[in-house]
Amino acid sequence: MKRKKVAFFAEILIEDFDGAARTMFQLINRIDHTQFEYFFIYGNGPDKLEDHLTYKVPTFKIPTNEDYCLAIPHLIRSKLERALDHFAPDVIHIATPSLLGFYALNYARKRNIPVLTIYHTHFIAYIAYYLKHVTPLVRPTITWIKKIMTNFYNRCDIIYIPSLEITRQLIKIGIDAGKVTLWKRGIDTSLFNPNKRDCTYIEQITQNNKPNLLFVSRLVWEKNLQTLIDIYKYCEDERLDYNLIIAGDGTAKSAAMAEMPDAFFLGKQDHQQLSKLYASADIFIFPSISETYGNVVIEAMASGLPCIIANGGGSASLVEHGKTGFRCNTNNPKEYMYFVQKILSTPSLHQELKEEGVKYVKSLDWNELASRYFDDVNRLANIRTEPKLAWAN
Repeated sequence: MKRKKVAFFAEILIEDFDGAARTMFQLINRIDHTQFEYFFIYGNGPDKLEDHLTYKVPTFKIPTNEDYCLAIPHLIRSKLERALDHFAPDVIHIATPSLLGFYALNYARKRNIPVLTIYHTHFIAYIAYYLKHVTPLVRPTITWIKKIMTNFYNRCDIIYIPSLEITRQLIKIGIDAGKVTLWKRGIDTSLFNPNKRDCTYIEQITQNNKPNLLFVSRLVWEKNLQTLIDIYKYCEDERLDYNLIIAGDGTAKSAAMAEMPDAFFLGKQDHQQLSKLYASADIFIFPSISETYGNVVIEAMASGLPCIIANGGGSASLVEHGKTGFRCNTNNPKEYMYFVQKILSTPSLHQELKEEGVKYVKSLDWNELASRYFDDVNRLANIRTEPKLAWAN
């Protein structure tokens, strides 16, 4: 049987870089080499990706966020096009509507190749943070971003979106509802589970036995770090004696450390360390409203850690208020702390939230999600190769 060929375009292919990368590698690590052949085209990543065909594209750092780089395919347009023609893909997978993403989309349309994309990043939610010092530009920039998004996504054939809330928002701005499909994110419950709880481990970090509030994320302002800072200061003002533990790194780390001098900043943690942190803490706090999905919320729930999150963005749909956690008004530190105290003062509630959270994540199986993805890739490839059903430009 002839293998289906997939050209996979992504800005960054580093497995634990962020939630988007971890999602991509859940698929990459499950590729059946007897059925599929993948060609990876990316900016930042290893020189080789196992035994896959790869092509690295020149990049430059993004000035507003030094954690990320932007691939510039136009610098090697002809060479890349020849490499793609030689590979002759049946399907194009595009991670991001970037310069590389648009290059891939234009190539696909010229060659009459179907396109699948996964919606990883809710860029609209970032604008207010990036332009907070030039607020008159926020509205026109959001309008411009919406035009870019509709132009990109409406030319794709299948759009995977991880939550109903983000699906509603995208349809509202003009993305074709007939092309979107709900495709959540999975969780490895052998890695993230309550059995990883180790009170000694967390006491070695804090050197005390106070209740532990955990925040896990890249430390960038678009994760609504200001509300996390406000929660920290509210605890100080009210003399609430809790540990705030922060796992993650990013461009805002130094500023956050200056604002929260007594918090425990652990830097970036690997999955083994994170699994122990989640299971050993008492409550997970997550005020971000820029999430497309919210992998960290699912990881916390799988670990038996009650979640108190912002009532906004894709992660809001992961928590059923009062059953698997609590959702708060985005920027209200008093409300977050009200629920913290409610949970910590009611052991039966803490146990109920833990059990319901663990029960919920059992439905999120990566093998099932990956199977759906590869079925769709196979279907797109078959449609293209059948003359009577040739994909239209």
